[in-house]
Amino acid sequence: MAPPETERANTYYFISDLHIGGDEQLQHVEFEAELLGFLRELEARDEDAELIVNGDAFGLWEFTELEGMEKFDALVERYPELFEQLKATGERIPITFIPGNHDYELACYPAYVERLAEYNVTLEQEVAITRAVGDRVVWIEHGQQRDPNNRSPEFGNPYANPPGYFVNRHITSRAGKLSARGKFNWLKDIQSVTPMTEIPDWIISNYFYREMSPLIRYVVLPFLLLFNVSVFFLVLVVLSATGLWSAPLELTEQALGQLGIVGAIIDLVLVVNIVVITLLTVISVPLYILVRDVRKTLDRFGLIRTGEPEAVADAYVEGARAVFAERPEVAVFVYGHTHRVSLTEVDDRLVVNTGTWLRRLFRQNVVFGLLPWVFYPSFRLNYFRITEDEGDVVVEYHVIEKEDPTDLTLLEQVLTRTPRTDDPIPGRTVVDAESRPTSTDEEPVEQSPSDGTDD
Repeated sequence: MAPPETERANTYYFISDLHIGGDEQLQHVEFEAELLGFLRELEARDEDAELIVNGDAFGLWEFTELEGMEKFDALVERYPELFEQLKATGERIPITFIPGNHDYELACYPAYVERLAEYNVTLEQEVAITRAVGDRVVWIEHGQQRDPNNRSPEFGNPYANPPGYFVNRHITSRAGKLSARGKFNWLKDIQSVTPMTEIPDWIISNYFYREMSPLIRYVVLPFLLLFNVSVFFLVLVVLSATGLWSAPLELTEQALGQLGIVGAIIDLVLVVNIVVITLLTVISVPLYILVRDVRKTLDRFGLIRTGEPEAVADAYVEGARAVFAERPEVAVFVYGHTHRVSLTEVDDRLVVNTGTWLRRLFRQNVVFGLLPWVFYPSFRLNYFRITEDEGDVVVEYHVIEKEDPTDLTLLEQVLTRTPRTDDPIPGRTVVDAESRPTSTDEEPVEQSPSDGTDD
C-alpha cells in the first residue's frame, strides 16, 4: 500500500529509467547534457513544482567491483556536474527519488537517504507513493514489483534479490566490461534491448553487420539476398520434376542464360541455396523441438521473458485497474520499468509509462532476402507534467530534442527502411472532475533542453 497522499506542489514532473552508472563502458551517459539542461530549466521556472524520478535513476546493479556506499561515491566522482545541478535545482523545487530494480539498494540502506539529502534529493524508500493534485490523486511506482523476473521477494531486504539481479550482474555488467573490444563498441547497449527475448537476435545482428570478417560477409551476402528467390525457384523445380508444370522453370533458365556469366553465377547461387533449404527442412523439426525445450527451461528459471511487449503492458493495465477500484480518487497511475513510453486510457482514467532516457533499439526487417534483423537506435528524452486546472487533472507530454544515433553501418541502412519507433502520444490530456479523459490533437512539445522558458 502507498502512504497517504500529501500535496507537496501544484505541478509534478516525471522521468525515470536513467540507469546512470555501471562498470566501464556502462558509465557513459549519452544524455547527460540534456539532463543537465532539463534540471536547469526546472530551476529557472517560476512555479510550485516537484520533480519525481520514479525508479532506476542509477544503475547500481551494474557495479560489480564496488560494494555498499562505494557505489554512491563512484557516482558523485564520475558525475560531479550532475550532482551539483541536482543540488542547485533541489534548492528551488523538491526532488524525489523512489527505488527501481536496478537501483534497488536505495530501498535497503538508510545511508542513501542521508547522502542524497546532501544534494537536496529526497529518497522515499517505498514501492509506491502518491501525490495529491487538487481533489484527485496520482499513484506513482516504478513497476518492478509487478514483474516476476524483477520483483523483490522482500522489499527492503538487500539479500532478497530477484532473478533479474543475477542476470544483470552476469550479463549486462559483463557486457559493459567487454564492449570496448568490439569494432563498434556496441555490446554496452544490451540494457536497451527490450524485451530480453530479443537479445539473441540483437547479438546475431551485430555479429553479422559489425563483427564478421568483411570478406565472409560479402561472400555469403548474395546467397542470403537470393534466399527467398531460391525458395520460389525450388517450387518451380518441384513442379517441373513432377511433370505438373515445366514452362516457368524453362522460361527462368532461358532468362538466366541470356545474362551470360552473371546468369550463371545467379544460377549457381540458387542451386546452392536449394541444397541448403533441403537440408534445413530435414533438420527443422528436431531443431524446433530442441529450441522450444531450451526456451521453456530458461523461462522456468526466469532467465528470459517470453511475453510480448503488449502482454507486459497488460500486467500494468490490470494493476492500474486494481488501484482505481480500491482508490477511486486516483486519476493517474504512473509507472516506468519497461522503457516503453505510453499514455493509455483505462476505466476513464490514465495510465502513464514514463519511458527511458537510454537509447532505444527497434527491430526492423530487411527489405529483401534472409538476413539478420537490423536494430535501429533512437532517443526519446521525454517527461510528463501533471498539474491541476480548475478541478481537472492535466497530463502534458514533452520531448526534449536529441538527434538519434548515426552508428548504423552502410549495409544496415541500405537493406532496411527507417521504422516508426513510437505510437503518438497527445501533448495534452485532461481527466475532468467526472473522470473522463480528453486529449487534444497537438503533438508533444519538442524543446531545447536548456531554453529556460515556461510552457
